[in-house]
Amino acid sequence: MLDQRLVRENPTLVTNELGRRGLNVDLAPLQLIAEQQRELESQRNSLQGEGNRIGREVGQRIKNGIDPQANEIKALRDQGNKIKQKVAVLEDKEKLISAKLKEQLLSFPNLPSAKCPNGKSEKDNQVLRQWGNPIQETSLQEHWEIAERLKLFDIERSVRISQSRFVTLTNHGARLERALINFMLDLHASKGYKELLPPVLVNTASLTGSGQLPKFAEESFKCADDDLWLTPTAEVPVTSMHRNEIIPSNQLPLRYVAYSPCFRREAGSYGRDTRGLIRLHQFNKIELYWFVHPEHSEAAHNQITADAEAVLQTLELPYRVIELCTGDLGFSASRTFDLEVWLPGAGAFREISSCSLCGDFQARRSAIRTKEGKSTRLVHTLNGSGLAVGRTMAAILENGQQKDGSVKLPEVLVPYFGANQLPPE
Repeated sequence: MLDQRLVRENPTLVTNELGRRGLNVDLAPLQLIAEQQRELESQRNSLQGEGNRIGREVGQRIKNGIDPQANEIKALRDQGNKIKQKVAVLEDKEKLISAKLKEQLLSFPNLPSAKCPNGKSEKDNQVLRQWGNPIQETSLQEHWEIAERLKLFDIERSVRISQSRFVTLTNHGARLERALINFMLDLHASKGYKELLPPVLVNTASLTGSGQLPKFAEESFKCADDDLWLTPTAEVPVTSMHRNEIIPSNQLPLRYVAYSPCFRREAGSYGRDTRGLIRLHQFNKIELYWFVHPEHSEAAHNQITADAEAVLQTLELPYRVIELCTGDLGFSASRTFDLEVWLPGAGAFREISSCSLCGDFQARRSAIRTKEGKSTRLVHTLNGSGLAVGRTMAAILENGQQKDGSVKLPEVLVPYFGANQLPPE
């Protein structure tokens, strides 16, 4: 959430930065609400100060020997009670206008980092670096063709069970998915991440705190009779691990790795990558998440990206790192590095991880602070996929396909899977 003080005191900056995202906003109505809220707060504080002064005066006069039932004491108490009534009225008005202000602020995305390149769409994203040697061969199969041939999943029965865009992994497919999950968790745990297995159902406050609501309500699956939603990413419950908390500065950074099934409607995909494992309504993902001191967040962004890259490097999968431009940034992000893995069957790079620095945006929505001496300040948060498991399997199938119809598995997976290949049909 944007800082209301910044909106109130420097609207030109906010307007310009949101303009870099391609948004044309008029902050005048929001400024008016913020000014009204500040004025009510000022009036309330003034009255409360006067009420406290009267209370002290009553106590001092009684201490000096004046009868508590004396007329002058009663007059002071009557004056204090009237002030309390006025304060109560102001508090009610302040609650209403604060709720209105918060509702407005929640609709605005994060401001982009000064280092985030300007651009209108994904066409303006910048390639930072590339790792590995992408296979450039013709007549290679795409992952869903390999999976169907090797009977790694069952699409037809999955539609019968639920609907389209769900998949049931079978035999070696289910085994490979489990192997990848365990491998990724072990790799990140070896780097000092604390492992979590959070709830899959999350409440509205958790989704709001991470930035999923109200913006992405239509993209999420909601339970009919409870204040619960299916989580779109483990980023949501992990953000709320420390919602409304003060984290001691000597405990920062906190680094978590969490496995979770994820659920998304993917309503805007319009037929893109809808075959196979790339764009499903339910998928598994390993999430990396950091809570850091604001002064260390840029270095943390580089590190969380390197930790996600380490998975691809260990699996020997070629990839490239993309910096997203302002027009392609996610709602909560101020700066993002995407990892795109090479799929030789498709002859294209596909996103497999998005590593984002969110600054204090999520921390302000979730009231997550750290203490420095007697003062507190908002922490910074970062998140990144480490990795999307189904897309990783797709990359392994396409990069490991052999002429005899088998699929060679990365050496690091052999202890987890129990074999060095998926046998031909």
